Amino acid sequence: MAQNIRPMAVAGQFYAASRQALTNDVAQCYKKGRELLAASGVAAKRNEKVQAVVVPHAGYVFSGGVAASAFATIPSEAIYKHIFLLGPSHHVAFDGASVCDAFDAYATPLGEVPVDTALCRQLIADNRVFTYKPSAHDREHCLEVQLPFLQYRWKTLPTIVPIIIGTQEYAKLKDIAAALRPYFTADNLFVISSDFSHYPSYDDALKVDGNSGKALSTGRLADFLAALQENAALRVNNLYTSACGQSAIAVMLMMMEGDTTTQIRHIAYLNSGDSPYGGKDEVVGYHSFCVLRAVKSSNEPQELSSEDQEIKGEKDSLLSAEDKRQLHHVAWNAIAPANRHVKVTPTGIFERKLGVFVTLMEHGRLRGCIGHFGEDVALGALTREMAHAAAFEDPRFTPLREDELDDVQIEISVLTPLKRIHSIDEFQYGKQGIYMRKGWRSGTFLPQVADEVNWTKEEFLGHCAQDKAGIGWDGWKTAELYTYEAIVF
Repeated sequence: MAQNIRPMAVAGQFYAASRQALTNDVAQCYKKGRELLAASGVAAKRNEKVQAVVVPHAGYVFSGGVAASAFATIPSEAIYKHIFLLGPSHHVAFDGASVCDAFDAYATPLGEVPVDTALCRQLIADNRVFTYKPSAHDREHCLEVQLPFLQYRWKTLPTIVPIIIGTQEYAKLKDIAAALRPYFTADNLFVISSDFSHYPSYDDALKVDGNSGKALSTGRLADFLAALQENAALRVNNLYTSACGQSAIAVMLMMMEGDTTTQIRHIAYLNSGDSPYGGKDEVVGYHSFCVLRAVKSSNEPQELSSEDQEIKGEKDSLLSAEDKRQLHHVAWNAIAPANRHVKVTPTGIFERKLGVFVTLMEHGRLRGCIGHFGEDVALGALTREMAHAAAFEDPRFTPLREDELDDVQIEISVLTPLKRIHSIDEFQYGKQGIYMRKGWRSGTFLPQVADEVNWTKEEFLGHCAQDKAGIGWDGWKTAELYTYEAIVF
């Protein structure tokens, strides 16, 4: 354990103070984040690596899903030397930037995050724009709230470099960018912490944040600064700022200037008025972005086999938007009373024999989940059966009550056919689900479970064997293993 630990400043305020509660909350943030990410269509290609993310730093009940949507773009197996955390000072004004070299680690309820104090001290020694101001870090939340998302994503984190920027002076920001540019490479991840509009009305925030988000999406500093000026000229009532972390964002854009291998992609937008805990009169806006860098790798995945290409092509074209809508209606009709039924128009997919899992969520927490691989039942009938079972027959929960219906969300996972594998090297963790069978015992984890836990591939298999199949931690090593993919909606 590290000897000198920066204590938690906002645990119990911005995020839960207990390990278990925080783990559960971050899992739900990632679930929402994956939904937002899927809707955006943003994904790193095989020759791209996530260079940076722009994420909000409000309380998790307000901005956690948006933040997770950016972190979810980073593969859990991605390797970085350092994570540079850049954010604004909320408590003290000062010139330049403060690099925290005073602590060996930052504490969160999920454990300790190591600081590269040697690199921090080198930055301070080599660049006059950097210093260390304790007051800039002691109560600051904008970097601290990002750490649980990173801890949940990776089992072992690389060292962090915490930097708080206290100036908006253009020349000083250029100096900061110049000092950090040598580290703005595929070897390191940059986390840029910023909320957007502060305290306009809900409708005004949509306009202001729309301007800021569109400008930032160009990746050009001039466009971003022009949008900030345009928003100020609008004289929107109660608009305090268009982006509290505008200096950190500007530094990132300065580092990107002239770099043709990077591109910025917008992922999601919400504001505090979209949360059940927020009002509409005075809101704070939240955008998420990722910066992708084109890279060359000697370890690039091999081209898909013709069989895998066929499976992937089938998955991509398997369900239309209308198929998904009608299957969703089927699921609702299975759990709602007669007066809540919606009209179902069966489509051709209803007769396909495909597996399906139906998951019910209530206030962001699991309320029931039942599924079947569907080798002998048509998908339409199977969806109805699994939805009813998830609502009323999941032994982990009491039967769903009618007064809960307004608070329930339904997630449906339609499964591609099972494919037998003979080595875990064939299992694409995070993309595929696993099904294992040994004797009369069997168990499965859906693909999306990988994004909800902080496990390695072997731990994922061990938990499935022990917790789901009941064949012991190492039981997967002698079980029949099958993979599949899921279309989740």
